Amino acid sequence: MSLPAPPRLSACIITRNEADRIDACLDSLAFCDEIVVVDSGSTDGTRERAAAKGARVLERAFDGYRAQKDYAVRQARHDWVLCLDADERVTPALRTAIERARASGFAGAAGYRFARATEYFGAYLRHGNAYPDRVLRLFDRRRGGWRGDREIHEHVTVDGPVRTLAGDLEHHAYRSLADQLGRLERYARLMAEHMHARGRRARLANILLNPFWRFLRGYVLRLGFLDGWRGLVFAYVEANYVRQKFIKLWLLERGQRI
Repeated sequence: MSLPAPPRLSACIITRNEADRIDACLDSLAFCDEIVVVDSGSTDGTRERAAAKGARVLERAFDGYRAQKDYAVRQARHDWVLCLDADERVTPALRTAIERARASGFAGAAGYRFARATEYFGAYLRHGNAYPDRVLRLFDRRRGGWRGDREIHEHVTVDGPVRTLAGDLEHHAYRSLADQLGRLERYARLMAEHMHARGRRARLANILLNPFWRFLRGYVLRLGFLDGWRGLVFAYVEANYVRQKFIKLWLLERGQRI
């Protein structure tokens, strides 16, 4: 009696101007049965590079990170999906863990999480708030997905057990410090607008104490200092993001432009 074939697997990625990073991402997904790329107006050849790698490329106007990723999942041909950003790569160890779970038919799980390791100025952060930073990215779309109404810091939820896989997802998040600062400023604005729309109010303590707590938790309590100067810079920039978020919310409450 032959064993049932393992479930087929779709990889889903959203992109915009990722020509310098998309090849490595797609190469790490070669074990998937299909790759779906949803692009939102790239002008640097991202779509062409993805198509050349065998991905099925779709175009859609961007209306939020969560909505874009949900759309990509809905376009997949298979129910088990693996979602990555273009700046992420499946390591050989993680691939082995995924293929092992797949060979078992993804038995007993609605989704899988795994650690994400962020590359920061030439080395991977291994402590602090940056690691292990476990993310749920492999799941049965019939039992979950990119739910909710928050378009920033979006995440997957599933109805059923979630298992943890060995191996890391590599995250090449920032091209430079300027790239990181610009991105976090944009995230702070989006989060402030999201909180303001839902009636959240900023207090002086949020502006003064929340950034301090974020730094203390990441740099001291979670041993971010063991990552050397990179850990210090990351913790400080992350704390500044929290400060920006609450300052922008404070201004929105007072009818000011941000």
